[in-house]
Amino acid sequence: MKILTCNSNRPLAEAISAYLGLPLTKASVRRFSDMEVFVEIQENVRGEDVFVIQSTSYPANDHLMELLVALDALRRGSARRVTAVIPYYGYARQDRKSGPRTPISAKLVANLITTAGADRVLTLDLHAGQIQGFFDIPTDNLYAEPVLVKDIQEHHSKQDLVIVSPDVGGVFRARQIARRLDADLAIIDKRRERAGVSEVMNIIGEVAGRRCILVDDIVDSAGTLCNAAHALIDSGAEGVYAYATHGVLSGGAVARVSASPIEMLVLTDSIVATEAVRLSHNIRQLTIAPLMAEAILRISEERSVSSLFV
Repeated sequence: MKILTCNSNRPLAEAISAYLGLPLTKASVRRFSDMEVFVEIQENVRGEDVFVIQSTSYPANDHLMELLVALDALRRGSARRVTAVIPYYGYARQDRKSGPRTPISAKLVANLITTAGADRVLTLDLHAGQIQGFFDIPTDNLYAEPVLVKDIQEHHSKQDLVIVSPDVGGVFRARQIARRLDADLAIIDKRRERAGVSEVMNIIGEVAGRRCILVDDIVDSAGTLCNAAHALIDSGAEGVYAYATHGVLSGGAVARVSASPIEMLVLTDSIVATEAVRLSHNIRQLTIAPLMAEAILRISEERSVSSLFV
């Protein structure tokens, strides 16, 4: 087995490598003067089981292209099997036609990854579970739930908790965490007028005097989370904390979270932390390296991955 990384999240790749006790495969991922991507694998990979670690986070198109070129290089280097390990799968929010003459880009990216040479895919908390079906190769979708639940238990176990979904689409995710914690569930009913703008309409559930844990998969502009936090505080919540898997945090998201009633936003390191995130007083990261490394090991040894979540 060999572990290869491109440039999107080298700290996570190094942590996975350390957990497995395997050095990262030597490779050069660089740009020509016109910004063309060039990948050179500097070790023999013939007949090897190779895992390429690359989140397609900002800049999404550059990182996606790095992944595709690396997959092609490995296929042409006669690797026995190539697994694309994508902790954050970009374009996942474009999983259906949102209007006339619009693309389903999540399917397009799945086709690109398969055509480039991936034999299977390992990813984390897909925005929509059905994206697994967009791939014509085996796809394992891991859940950050055990990592998040463990942290909630360590920091909030003595509180009267209610797990809150910031929108109707995230109810299943919030319900699973509420079940593990034996906590109540609340739902924010919101109306989105246009992309990137959300308006809180109603809170379904009892939150007055209780500590609210907002749960989501992706935090991008953070507008939804911050609006939800304000609504919860206005409804008498004792305090609001938030947990999310993927911290995209584009634009002024970090400043928005800092100015919000959210006491702490906890993210995983599926996307490498920016300087603003590292300096923020109310944002911190949990590592998913052991979870990803254990899944990689089980895939390589042809053992069950789903048993990680039993």
